[in-house]
Amino acid sequence: MTKHYTNQFDQPVGEPLTDWHDSRQPSLTPIEGQSCCLAPLDPVQHMADLFAVFSAQSSEKDWTYLPYGPFHSHDEFSVWLTSQSKHQDPFFYAIMNKDSHKAVGLASYSQINPAHGSIEVGHIHFSPTLQRTTLATEAMFLMMKHAFEDLGYRRYEWKCDALNERSRKAALRLGFTFEGIFRQAVIYKGRNRDTAWFSVIDKEWPRIKQAFEKWLSPKNFDTQGQQLASLGLVRETLSNAGR
Repeated sequence: MTKHYTNQFDQPVGEPLTDWHDSRQPSLTPIEGQSCCLAPLDPVQHMADLFAVFSAQSSEKDWTYLPYGPFHSHDEFSVWLTSQSKHQDPFFYAIMNKDSHKAVGLASYSQINPAHGSIEVGHIHFSPTLQRTTLATEAMFLMMKHAFEDLGYRRYEWKCDALNERSRKAALRLGFTFEGIFRQAVIYKGRNRDTAWFSVIDKEWPRIKQAFEKWLSPKNFDTQGQQLASLGLVRETLSNAGR
């Protein structure tokens, strides 16, 4: 439970934030990593790559829990991608593979609230070439790190359809805490969505960052590129060592 304080009326109140200042909006500066780069979405640069991996290699089931897609023509996808690139919220990034110099996925910041220091990662769509890869994990690490350390947010959210088991497992693997389910929160594609909420807060970030860095270290992978310890195990080991 959140620690509380007492005011002059002997009522419990939240922690004073005497040094708080507004967080910053995401900018057009790319976020650089070891194996990937998060580039602000540019339809001219990223359209062809993304349409190729999303249409030729991806199956329609990958779009089930997103409020848009699948896209069956280049023109249809072009209209959608161009419109998304103009938004400040959500603010989209193309996930770039540094080896191939190709865009292999999308992710965004959304529900951006600098005054309260809250931001969400969402609209995540990984192509089959990106799914279940080290690059995918690094992309999520970079977005979280940028939000806390560069933009100054204090709360980082993940929300998904409560029936999307893959997304829920991904949130927990990345270190998010499950907060509950908002019933009948959204209507999309003509159906109801109960929304599962997850979060990481700034006080938790140093421990989660340490686990990401240890997991991403080359020492955690064998000569075939297979992990030696899972991200969850690394985080648990570090947590136990700190007790």
